[in-house]
Amino acid sequence: MVICKLLRTFSPFATVILRKEHKIIFSAPFLPKRLCVMDSRSPELNSVPKVDIDPEGVFKYILLNVHTADAEAEGASVTILRGYKRCNYHSDIYDEVQEKLKPLDCEPLGGGRISHEPKEKKIHIYGYSQGYGKADHEVAAKLIKDAYPGYKITISDEGY
Repeated sequence: MVICKLLRTFSPFATVILRKEHKIIFSAPFLPKRLCVMDSRSPELNSVPKVDIDPEGVFKYILLNVHTADAEAEGASVTILRGYKRCNYHSDIYDEVQEKLKPLDCEPLGGGRISHEPKEKKIHIYGYSQGYGKADHEVAAKLIKDAYPGYKITISDEGY
């Protein structure tokens, strides 16, 4: 099984617990959460980090839906978050991510801003993108909370 081999590359201790439909639930002692879910229809999607943001500062972010162009894996997708100070516009983030993710396809779901204070272990999500509209800050907060355990995550619809 391809997924088992993929898991074993991460850890020889990874164990597949249940296979239901196209989801694989596995145990991996090297991860913060012991139980994880992978979509067996697309190993490429499983290798895409869910969150990639700058280590500190205030910057724009976007949520993206990433999916394969493969008809066999139709319906397989993942939501990711990207935010970088170096990008002046939300569309700059999209262009950069789209190029990095090839051959996968992606579409923007909305944007906003993030204030990341690593010393205080705080991340504040707020605002909107003029080009893509407001991202679902609740979804962004969940993704960030999973990537930054121990951080205080707050959201607001105020501000640009």
